[in-house]
Amino acid sequence: MTYVVLAGALDTKAEEYAFVRDLLTGAGLRPLLIDTGIRGTAGIAPDITRQEVARAAGHTLEEVARLPDRATALTAMATGLLGVVRSLHEAGDVRAAFGMGGSGALSVLAPAFRSLPLGTPKLIVTTMASSDTRPYVRESDLLLVPSVVDIAGLNTLSRFVLERATAVLAAQLRHQIRRDGGAPMVAASMFGVTTTGVTAACRLLESRGLDVLVFHANGLGGRSLESLAGQGWLSAVLDLTTTELADDMLGGVASAGPGRLTAAGRAGIPQVVSFGALDIVNFGAPDSIPEQYRNRRLYRHNTTATLMRTTPDEAAALGARLGERLAAARGPVTLLLPSGGLSALSELGGPFSWPEADATLEAAAVEHAGPGVAVRRSAAPVNSAAFGEQAAMLLLDHLHTLIPERIANTH
Repeated sequence: MTYVVLAGALDTKAEEYAFVRDLLTGAGLRPLLIDTGIRGTAGIAPDITRQEVARAAGHTLEEVARLPDRATALTAMATGLLGVVRSLHEAGDVRAAFGMGGSGALSVLAPAFRSLPLGTPKLIVTTMASSDTRPYVRESDLLLVPSVVDIAGLNTLSRFVLERATAVLAAQLRHQIRRDGGAPMVAASMFGVTTTGVTAACRLLESRGLDVLVFHANGLGGRSLESLAGQGWLSAVLDLTTTELADDMLGGVASAGPGRLTAAGRAGIPQVVSFGALDIVNFGAPDSIPEQYRNRRLYRHNTTATLMRTTPDEAAALGARLGERLAAARGPVTLLLPSGGLSALSELGGPFSWPEADATLEAAAVEHAGPGVAVRRSAAPVNSAAFGEQAAMLLLDHLHTLIPERIANTH
């Protein structure tokens, strides 16, 4: 039996949850009401009690209530709800998830909702929808709906917002992503300074019948790529723009975290990888640059983005990191080495041109990748159509070997 998980604090929002429960039932859906409250008494009877949620986090409810502050208690309930929702999903019992509340509710609900796969509708009506939502949404397809008014009782406007949000969830359930029988999905990573090369690669792959998903290498894009690879959505990855590794190592604003360039390798799917924009670390406006970097080679990309050139020593460390991650891959990997620049900025005569740094990056990557990674050389820089087309052909060679019946003629 499948349910719409309806989770929230039933001590403070029982009236609103009862209203949404009835809306979901009226839409022909089967809500499963989960209480995440800590203090007070549940105003309506849940299907899964707060005591059960606390136990899923390894506590009794009394222990959670005695924790030293509200934040710690909410974290415990978030852990418990995550465990409950994961168990329900693994049993095949979750069709969608719905919740509501402010920042406290988001901190409890969002981790559990994010754990559901891409395409599983997940929606939270919240007062926080117009704030910085990155800590809550991250790389998921969690939908945050502005509540407009506080979620503090039912009135004309709150009823309208909840009715509309419920209708959105029901509509999402009617329009699921169709995966079976479609073209193989390929992920490609791109940045503004690698657009020419990656675009040429994507066009060639698309002409061979592949479904190409492009991810902006700004941190969130890399996380999304890794998430989809880990969930089994992708048939291959064209990872020509690995700049997020530099931001992760040096404290830039476009870090995708320590898991970048790992999920496709664990999944065993083909990869073609290069050094796109590894000459760059991303920062904001000039006054946001850390003090230790202010005398470095910098470039103002726009009014809110300042780029820093990586040094030969940093490039060597980045090459080692990239090579080690490729060496750990379970599937076929090709490392494509560019000539004459890692981005539009580091081509000959460009503001970030530094051949010594590029050479140390290349040498370290090849050394640490080891014999299991195929290494090929391009005569072109990363940000060129020739480079992109060569990379695409290498990926097509991998795919043609694995799933030849679904790839058009590559030669």
